[in-house]
Amino acid sequence: MSAEVTITSANFDAEVMQAATPVLIDFWAEWCAPCKMVAPLIDQIATQYAGKLKVGKVNVDEESELANRFGIVSIPTLLVMKDGKVVRQRVGAMPKHDLENLFKDLL
Repeated sequence: MSAEVTITSANFDAEVMQAATPVLIDFWAEWCAPCKMVAPLIDQIATQYAGKLKVGKVNVDEESELANRFGIVSIPTLLVMKDGKVVRQRVGAMPKHDLENLFKDLL
């Protein structure tokens, strides 16, 4: 079972805005090759940092409203949110070490 949460417009407030921990959000799509490359790393991070960091995934094809809300134009885009605010944003696949550097100082 994945430690990741599927984020939708319906559950965004409960899962992200009211989260007690920082939230790493992966905006992705099925057809996106770089998204598929980074997906296993995101899953590892979700498991490794469970309880300290919430990890959510937003399928941009199914949740275009959320993608538009955050100005997502390229994927994968990774957002780190804390206390309901975007504190970091990166576009593109990256190694696990770089992914961890997006949020480690916020834990």
